[in-house]
Amino acid sequence: MASTPARNPLHDVAIVGVYDTPQAKKLTGWTEPALLVDAMRGALANAGLAPTDVDGVNAHSWVWRLSSREGAHLLGKQPCWTGQEPGIGGVLEAAAAIATGQCHTALVASVQCGEYTDHSATVSWTRPTNEFVECWGLYTAAEFALIAQRHMHLYGTPQEALAEVAAAIRSNGALNPEAVMYGKEVSRETVLQSRMVASPFHLLDCCINSEGGAALVLTTAERARDLDATPVFVLGGSTDRQGMSYVTAPVWDRYGTVGRRAARLCYAQSGLGPRDVDVLELYDPFSFEVIRQLEAFDFCKEGEAADYVLDGQVRIDGATPVATNGGLLSFSHAGLAQLLQKPIAAVKQLRGDVPDALRVPEAKVAMASNGGAGALFCDVMMLGTERP
Repeated sequence: MASTPARNPLHDVAIVGVYDTPQAKKLTGWTEPALLVDAMRGALANAGLAPTDVDGVNAHSWVWRLSSREGAHLLGKQPCWTGQEPGIGGVLEAAAAIATGQCHTALVASVQCGEYTDHSATVSWTRPTNEFVECWGLYTAAEFALIAQRHMHLYGTPQEALAEVAAAIRSNGALNPEAVMYGKEVSRETVLQSRMVASPFHLLDCCINSEGGAALVLTTAERARDLDATPVFVLGGSTDRQGMSYVTAPVWDRYGTVGRRAARLCYAQSGLGPRDVDVLELYDPFSFEVIRQLEAFDFCKEGEAADYVLDGQVRIDGATPVATNGGLLSFSHAGLAQLLQKPIAAVKQLRGDVPDALRVPEAKVAMASNGGAGALFCDVMMLGTERP
């Protein structure tokens, strides 16, 4: 239930521009510097702003390892603030910089292209190189699978619940013309019939690998009033980090509820609770991660998210639609850009800037999340159409 939140400087910040570059399994004719410029200029155009209006930059690329300093140079800027974190962490970093007067308008952008030259091999982030996992062949899908298996053992979570999550999200992607998997409808049965990758994950329980970019623009709430773009306000945000990626074992008893602390801080900052959230743009590298987050974020009690999912509640017409643009399973999973695409999808929903078939009616509050490394970390933020 909504309550009156303590005054939070983040409430003085709004997102005023968002942009997804073209997404594809392999982008041809692009380099990462060019794609980064396209992402940044696209977000500025969406906001009705020009590069001269920006004094803060947070930029990243996967292959070229471009930094905020290089991103600013590509945009022709000498900013007074640069950020370090990608994704939601970077958005919160920029919001804090604006709220404390370090800059007044900030760009956050990430891109990836030019890596996937051999589609018969796994991509780099699925094969961590260190002495703890390499010799055993423990890769990303298997790390998340260990967490899922433990939940299934403890609570009797059925395979069908995982398949329902995948089918719901992939159905959204099938209706989104910007999604890599646009037009490719997937049913629960299709998921269960796809080949096993790392039990309990079938192929269609797993995200796609793709290339693309994304960017968004933040500014002060006061300045947002003077723009034609519809502002979406930052209601809260936090992070929950528990271990080193691909070194710390994904043990359910220690990490099964990662993100709960961050989500509860968001609720406290916003004065809202799970029942107030209309849209969930959750991190979805594998189907079970959505079930885990529904429980960790207090939308369901522990062990009850499977029934919630099987009741259709994460479908686009359910109580809490999840990954409404098709998510990592169908829209795109492009390096660090996928982290930024979650808050961008939330902004698009709150603005109503989505295809009619994917629009959540009267959506006013959205939650977005990032994560990784077998559920060892989770970043969460809440966005709304009204300033607290």
